[in-house]
Amino acid sequence: MPAAPAPVFRLYLLRHAKAAWALPGQKDFDRTLDDTGFADAEIVADMAADQGLRPDLVLCSTAVRCRQTADAFRRAMTEDLDIRYVDELYAGGASVYRDIIGSQAPGLSALMVIGHNPVIEEILRGILGEEAAIKVAPGGYPAGALAVIDFDARPSDGTLPLGTLTAWLDPDSHSR
Repeated sequence: MPAAPAPVFRLYLLRHAKAAWALPGQKDFDRTLDDTGFADAEIVADMAADQGLRPDLVLCSTAVRCRQTADAFRRAMTEDLDIRYVDELYAGGASVYRDIIGSQAPGLSALMVIGHNPVIEEILRGILGEEAAIKVAPGGYPAGALAVIDFDARPSDGTLPLGTLTAWLDPDSHSR
């Protein structure tokens, strides 16, 4: 049986892992992962690495909890994982995420975006369609979960075509 052809473009959508509540006087931006979040980020990063799921480029919100989630992937995959921090992913809406995804270089074949809900979930619903997104994440997009979506056409001009879910890694599905 011949191997399946490589997708034209692969998108890894990662919601940051579980974060602690803000301390008195602490900005939302500075919230860190809690103990469960640190463990979950490591679990999902290790599962992705074990399955050979590795992006060419990681675009990550500059919020502390997102950077900490990205660090787990750097440790699990390789220290030379190309991670770039993008301020607009912190407070930007779905249109900002779509623009960022669609504006990547044509030669890029696998992009990971580490960001925040509700935007990550909104992007997933737009890419998979409402019904398929509800099947994969009936209770909403869990913290620390990773969706791997393949496309037959490249995203462009703020438009994300329909894609196919290739993998769903949820830290809650891993037995602790």
